[in-house]
Amino acid sequence: MMMFRLFAAVLAALLPIAAAAADVELARLARASGTPEIPGLKIVWLAPWGEVHNARPWRNIIVHQTEGPAGSARGGAQAQAKNPTRRGVTVWVETDGTVYWAVAETLVPTHGDGANRNDNKYIDNRPTYRQVVRDNSIGVEFAGNYPDVTAGPTEAQVAAWKILVRVLRARYDIPPERVYAHNWIDYKDARYCEGCILATMAREWGE
Repeated sequence: MMMFRLFAAVLAALLPIAAAAADVELARLARASGTPEIPGLKIVWLAPWGEVHNARPWRNIIVHQTEGPAGSARGGAQAQAKNPTRRGVTVWVETDGTVYWAVAETLVPTHGDGANRNDNKYIDNRPTYRQVVRDNSIGVEFAGNYPDVTAGPTEAQVAAWKILVRVLRARYDIPPERVYAHNWIDYKDARYCEGCILATMAREWGE
């Protein structure tokens, strides 16, 4: 019994050290260039990373959800890669958790509606109104809420997002309070709250 308690105490002491080391490694990978392999993520690189200091000064993350069916993230990302500034986003996430990095960090896809929400329905919109816009916000699109737009993200998407949002925040030095659901900053589809579950998770994980 004594040996078991000693072992448990040593293990408990080592866990924070291992977690800290993992955080350091993730931060290192998040600042890399090219097509790094990030543990826990399957990334399809349609546009590799450049030097991070050459990327746009992304200050926010906007979480989107598309009404495409399962499997649509691949097609959306490929179309985005061919026409980077079309309406869409930089990063797409499939229902199985596969991440598609579709657009170079130096380009701005057309996403968002200009931060036109100012009713404080979900968050205080004073710092977001006409300020959290496509030019300073990197967009992430989660596919698969079709035919039921109220369906939440899949478990695989949530697992991928938990790592992906940490990577994005570390790469572009974005605090958790600057992760926004699309519905928080724009007047969107009244049937559901687009991106709200995922953005809330990201903020809670970052606390």
